[in-house]
Amino acid sequence: MIKPLKPVAPDPRQNQILAALPKAEYERLLPELELVAMPLGWTMAESGDHVKYLHFPVSGIVSLIYALEDGSSSEIALVGNEGLIGISIYMGGESLPSSTEVQSAGQAYRLSRKTMKHEFELGGQLQRLALLYTQALIVQTSQMAVCNQHHSVEQQFTRWLLMSFDRLHSDKMVITQEQISHLLGVRRESVTQTAGKLQKDGLITKARGSITVLDRALLEARSCECYAAVKAECDRLLPPLKAGH
Repeated sequence: MIKPLKPVAPDPRQNQILAALPKAEYERLLPELELVAMPLGWTMAESGDHVKYLHFPVSGIVSLIYALEDGSSSEIALVGNEGLIGISIYMGGESLPSSTEVQSAGQAYRLSRKTMKHEFELGGQLQRLALLYTQALIVQTSQMAVCNQHHSVEQQFTRWLLMSFDRLHSDKMVITQEQISHLLGVRRESVTQTAGKLQKDGLITKARGSITVLDRALLEARSCECYAAVKAECDRLLPPLKAGH
């Protein structure tokens, strides 16, 4: 009888930060990294939670969401394999006012709070990269706040699509229009109308529970400057992912 093959664990260096670590630092950290699944819709941490683990995604997308007392909410940042989740561990705040929710299913390697704090005390490359990523995250949250205040729903939607597809490394995304309206903090009818217009113009095609990009260049042309500004700052601050990872 042929035994089924066990699924091969993804290389931790599919995460941009882990890939940029020097060999000695990476190998010291490797035994402490634990692979975890990130199922769709999983709330990794609620607002105000004491964060126990730092997560380095290797696939999928995590949304940072700020909720108001009236029940409304809006996404304030996106995290994919370019970054990490759990900055409060090393920034000293112990918790964050936003919750973290998996937008697109994937996997991540987690590192305990204790190990991360020890690494930070050593003052190595992980400390430097984590702080650079935090700066990139601050830029993203600031730019998205401006975008949500001053740009049209179509511009917000196209910016969000481009940022999401950058992190998926794919042309197709499994997501409902209800989820998108929740993330953007706009009415579902507005998302439906905008998606329909983009489909009519040949930029995307939408099916029940999924969106596929047909023309990336046109999508970028229809987006506001916020997408390019955030991407440029992230590219400036963080080293590119090495070939093969």
